Amino acid sequence: MVGSIRVWLKKIFSLSLILNSLITLTAIAGILYGFYHAFPYWHPYAPYLINVNLFLLVAATAFINIFPSASIGRALHTGRLVFHHYVYGFFVMLSSSVFVVAFTSVSLLSLFLVNTSNIAVNAGRFFVLAGLTLLLDDLPDVSKRVESALNKLKSRAYQVRKVIHSLQLITGLISFYIFLAIALSSIHSLSLTVANSITMSTLLITSITAFACVKRKAWLKITL
Repeated sequence: MVGSIRVWLKKIFSLSLILNSLITLTAIAGILYGFYHAFPYWHPYAPYLINVNLFLLVAATAFINIFPSASIGRALHTGRLVFHHYVYGFFVMLSSSVFVVAFTSVSLLSLFLVNTSNIAVNAGRFFVLAGLTLLLDDLPDVSKRVESALNKLKSRAYQVRKVIHSLQLITGLISFYIFLAIALSSIHSLSLTVANSITMSTLLITSITAFACVKRKAWLKITL
């Protein structure tokens, strides 16, 4: 019983890390969209953030974190409740998308680009990402063709695993720097908003995840 609980807790932890990476990516998309749309009149988190384009490297951190985060959960034998996880993922994504279209004025194409505190929009964002998390966690089981494509990507990643390992450390450090820049900017301007708090939290978790993966040599241990 205790062992089963520990397995499910590790599975939830794995899904949480994947979800955090996705939230980080969408937060970055919103910030960069706002920056380029308002350029050159808006420089977020100045003067502590020296270059907004550094967020692109944070996006790289989030992408690199997804595979080792997912591997934590895929190594566990949790079984399945009637359906594969990806079925629930598709259902959550579809129902969340319908909710956004029916009950908000935001289009699906701009769902992660608009800056809003609307509860319905943010709830829709969260559940779309939650569904995508379940899908990514179970992606190899979607079809043999998808599994084959993922194996090819894994084979290519294996060939440059040392580069990815080093890149994860460098981009993790940049993610932590941007976390500090946002924190200092928020304190200096006395504008610690909910959006800034969420962005700071996801960046901190993203950087810590990167450091943990580097310490565990997660990418160096990848096998074919």
